[in-house]
Amino acid sequence: MSALLDAVSSLKAKLGLLVAASVVTAVLLTWLGSAADVSPLLVLPVSVALALGVTQLLAAGMVAPLRRMTEVTRAMARGDYSGRVRTRATDEVGQLAAAFNRMAEDLATVDRERRDLIATVSHELRTPLTAMTALLENLADGVVPADAVSLEAALEEAQRLGRLVDDLLQLSRLEAGVVDLDRQDVALHRLVEESVAQVAGAGRPGSYDVEVPDDLHVQGDPARLRQLLVNVLDNAGRHAPPDTRVRVTGGAAAPADALRDGDGDGTGWWLEVTDDGGGVAPEDRERVFERFGTDGAGGTGLGLAIARWVAQLHDGTLRFVDPASGRGARLRLEVPEPTAAGSRGPSRVPAPDARPLPAPEPSRSEVMIPAAAAAAVPRTTPGLDALFGRFWPERGLPSGLPTVAAAAGAGLVAGVALSFTAVGITWTLVALVCGAAALFTARRRREPWTALCAVLAVLLVLPMTLLDAWWVQMLGLLAATAVFLCGVTGARTMPGILLSGISWPLASLRGLPWFGRSLRIAGTGSRAPAFVRTLVWSLLGLAVFGTIFASANPVFGSWVDRLVPNLTFNDLVGRGFVACFVFAATLGAAYLALNPSHVEVLGGRRPAALANRFEWLVPVLVVDAVFVAFIAAQAGALIGGRDYIEETTGLTYADFVHQGFGQLTLATALTVLVVWVAARRAGDAPEDRRWLLASLGLLCALTLLVVASALRGMAVYQDAYGFTTLRLFVDVFEGWLGFVVLAIMVAGAAGRGSWLPRIALVSGAVALIGLAAVNPDAWVAGRNLDRYDATARLDVRYLQSLSADAAPEIVERLPAEVARCVLQDLAYGSLQPEVLEDARAWNLARSRAEEAVAGLDLAEARGAGDECAGVWSAYGE
Repeated sequence: MSALLDAVSSLKAKLGLLVAASVVTAVLLTWLGSAADVSPLLVLPVSVALALGVTQLLAAGMVAPLRRMTEVTRAMARGDYSGRVRTRATDEVGQLAAAFNRMAEDLATVDRERRDLIATVSHELRTPLTAMTALLENLADGVVPADAVSLEAALEEAQRLGRLVDDLLQLSRLEAGVVDLDRQDVALHRLVEESVAQVAGAGRPGSYDVEVPDDLHVQGDPARLRQLLVNVLDNAGRHAPPDTRVRVTGGAAAPADALRDGDGDGTGWWLEVTDDGGGVAPEDRERVFERFGTDGAGGTGLGLAIARWVAQLHDGTLRFVDPASGRGARLRLEVPEPTAAGSRGPSRVPAPDARPLPAPEPSRSEVMIPAAAAAAVPRTTPGLDALFGRFWPERGLPSGLPTVAAAAGAGLVAGVALSFTAVGITWTLVALVCGAAALFTARRRREPWTALCAVLAVLLVLPMTLLDAWWVQMLGLLAATAVFLCGVTGARTMPGILLSGISWPLASLRGLPWFGRSLRIAGTGSRAPAFVRTLVWSLLGLAVFGTIFASANPVFGSWVDRLVPNLTFNDLVGRGFVACFVFAATLGAAYLALNPSHVEVLGGRRPAALANRFEWLVPVLVVDAVFVAFIAAQAGALIGGRDYIEETTGLTYADFVHQGFGQLTLATALTVLVVWVAARRAGDAPEDRRWLLASLGLLCALTLLVVASALRGMAVYQDAYGFTTLRLFVDVFEGWLGFVVLAIMVAGAAGRGSWLPRIALVSGAVALIGLAAVNPDAWVAGRNLDRYDATARLDVRYLQSLSADAAPEIVERLPAEVARCVLQDLAYGSLQPEVLEDARAWNLARSRAEEAVAGLDLAEARGAGDECAGVWSAYGE
């Protein structure tokens, strides 16, 4: 999709289109959901998720060149200049990428030339050094006599080495890119004669004829021009055959033949050096001006490169042209008249052979980069990596296409199979499919902790198929989600468990770049587009021809009616939103499983221990004293009995024990917090640890007494006023807190405090599974009926509020007319016809309730007001 924006030549316009596309997507989805009466709680997250998805798909191509530039820059810091930025964008980012590629090509050329120069110079220096070393060793060993011939040979090699070093020094100065030219009025004939004398005085071979007008004066830097002439004359003298002369000619303007051939411009001055040697082949006339590009006839290989650069400093040219006689070599220098601005001052020219080369071969520098230099290169983290930091890095992720496909499959199953009438078997099926899709690519799926959490999650979603009590179903689903997320992230501490839950919604944002890369992988070099096109065309053909034949043949039409559900517009849109929501939620969980966040980023941090022991010990002892006073009060009430309580408080015993149950549960939970804080702030000295174990051990023991007191009080209250599902749940919760406190005592004594968070999580999940296993609504109904058998007191109105789970128990133990009045609301709730007829909403508890009430005729009971009024009166309602 990002390719659609490549033709837009303005980055601002692209950003505007990006914002417009996101807003239009969100508005259209909101309008569609509103028109189909879809809940805003479902429309809002789906609209936001799809808007973010559209933004990611469109923006990925916009920032991809910038990411590539970052990668190539880091590679350049390591010495690899082969990277390039490939983009078809024409905006400012595309222009920057093009400039970056040109810079990379230039750097690659310079790097290659540098390595070639080092290698060639090393070779050129090694040759005279080797010859000198061998000669001196022979002299030292007496192999050759120390006569004038041997010493002259050694001197010649030393002089050659000196000339090479001198040329390298001159070349390095020229490569600085700025050379000051001291332009003066120069007598060209005299300058040539002096250069010839300098070459002859150095003992170089060759004879020279100078044919330059004596009165020719030119503007130039005499030192630089002498440098050029010496190198050119020395090169010609070395290549000229013996007994031949090198001809040097010059003039104030180009000769007529040069003007005719287009070789001159008719202004300035020119100089030619001609010899009768082997000449230079036309294909080699540019190569010889490269560093070490000559044929090695005794020179350093740098003279002509320096000479051409001096010519360029004077805005001139130096090149080989065809000799007039057809043999030998003819080197021509042309220098134009200098401009006023360029008469003096620094002249800037590119380094020899530093011109950009077309499409250089990829090269990798073999020069080792020092570790300190590599470390000094700033390694910025772009985009979401910088936002999430070390809490959630993303490195080395495998292809996300299978994960995206699995999440899409889960969303499709949810959109097709999920029941909208009631929670049932398809809800469990969708939960299992979503969990399997997330676990499919989980990085920790083979770890025992992850496997244990997955098993617990499966058990926690089973109540959606086995029970009808919505509160048990939802608690099980939430607990299954929490346990599963802790399993795939490997959470070990309380902060880690909390961050696991927070990471799931954040995954929809953190995984956007990964999601975009996965879709781009699917669209390039794979068969996914072909599969999608095949599926679309197949579905289109099935829909078109299936509709035609269904209308043409009633029998075929009846088959189609059985296979295809009758979907209304609202139902179709609602299922589309559900499919998108489940897909996004599953994909977020799958990304979290594939690339778990570092949820323990805070778990290993422990605040500094308090400097003074009394700072943590005194508060703990104060809490211990409060607990002791409360236990004493409880013991006094227990010993004094009912009369003492009624006389002291004016409350019945049941009201007395019930009045503080919520506060005792809160005190138990706060005790766990006190233990956690004190354990983290206490010192590590042996004396501190002893005081810690003693004070916290006493606090935990007193807390267990509080838990026992709370549970006993609730039991007394239930005996007096009856059982409810809320009281049962609170009992289970208080019992679980008591188990956690007991685990704290054991772990503290054994020194295994790191196990506590996972023990608390697993024990909580097991407690909830146990609560669902006893079928709370049926259990509460049974206990209330037992109490009715014992006391003849029954809250039939409360029984009426229970779910279909309690129907078999009520039908079995109450008279039919009473049971029919108690269960009459089920006919318009869990047992209404559209729920029972929907196979996707099948539920074991509802199925058993349907069988139990089959003979009660609940629909008529709702209209029999007089009959049920008598029932309510009979039971004191």
